[in-house]
Amino acid sequence: MTYRPLGPKARLLMGPGPSPIHPRVYGAMAMPVVGHLDPQFVALMEETKELLRHVFQTGNELTLPISGTGSAGMETCVLNALEPGDAALICVNGVFGARLREVAARCGARVDVVEAPWGQDIDPEDVRRALRGSEYKLVAAVHAETSTGVLQPLSDLVAAAHEAGALFLLDTVTSLGGVEVDVDGWEIDLSYSGTQKCLSCPPGLAPITLGPRAREALGRRTHPVQSWYLDLTLLQEYWGAARVYHHTAPVSMNYALREALLLVREEGLQARWARHRDMHAALVRGLEALGLELVVSEAIRLPTLTTVRVPDGVDEARVRGELLETHNLEIGAGLGTFKGAAWRIGLMGEAACAESIARLLAGLGSCLSAQGRSADVSGAVRRALE
Repeated sequence: MTYRPLGPKARLLMGPGPSPIHPRVYGAMAMPVVGHLDPQFVALMEETKELLRHVFQTGNELTLPISGTGSAGMETCVLNALEPGDAALICVNGVFGARLREVAARCGARVDVVEAPWGQDIDPEDVRRALRGSEYKLVAAVHAETSTGVLQPLSDLVAAAHEAGALFLLDTVTSLGGVEVDVDGWEIDLSYSGTQKCLSCPPGLAPITLGPRAREALGRRTHPVQSWYLDLTLLQEYWGAARVYHHTAPVSMNYALREALLLVREEGLQARWARHRDMHAALVRGLEALGLELVVSEAIRLPTLTTVRVPDGVDEARVRGELLETHNLEIGAGLGTFKGAAWRIGLMGEAACAESIARLLAGLGSCLSAQGRSADVSGAVRRALE
């Protein structure tokens, strides 16, 4: 078989991830590879940890990127927090809460669930009721549920967990770098994220952070962590002063993450969160001008990912296909309960700008018109960019 040279067509990525990559991040990935214990790489490791603490807003010493995607971050936090026989309470209102439940069950924990309908947030009173009379080691929730576009309010959930003596684990995969995440201020014990969402870095690393209570629990374990590769008692020796060999870190991906985090720092966290909020508001105005409805109520709507109802009579897969092939623009399909009934539009990192929104609205309006649905495209773009 003869293979052609690699040449993927550039797309505007406005789905649930990955997000567009800044040229500086691509440039960093092209830098010479050095050994994973080379003094140059060791210095980069220290800078990356400092930059991650900045974006997580934490002083946690154990803050580092796991070599793997966001799901590896999830497994790292869950497996290091829970031993066989421990009890965990998982908040589930979408795909990724359900994945947390599955990971906790696979590590031998007794798992109970507090659920909310897709498109709604978890009720803290349901969590408080579930915690009464039971001893849980861990309560876990998703901050930004990628499958639904819900931004979960957290203060009451965290307070309920701590009042019950449990650790609180937070999934920040689709929020870190795009909306406020304050690990120390919110008293989050464990958190994980992914590089490919609001940080606008290629997929492949999973930033995590563990606070003092979580580290104390890790030190009290009576069973080894169920995964050797994700065992933080070992990883902290590689990422700490001892530099004990553990695995060959993906050097180029760490270059990319450092550069992406520098871009976040240069923009400023407050300014970056405001940009995502403003661009989300513009997108919503434009979508509404096209006559489209949003799934999630405004009070809990996630700025970095918007779920849109597919109008009756519209072939949602055809719209996504035409956007991709005709307009070089990707949006996401609905998952689970929303499969075939919603689109997921990402405004993450480099995608959160006026140009992306204008392209999306123009393309989406054109695709809807092609299926016989009236759409004032120029009016929608104008309305969004006002």
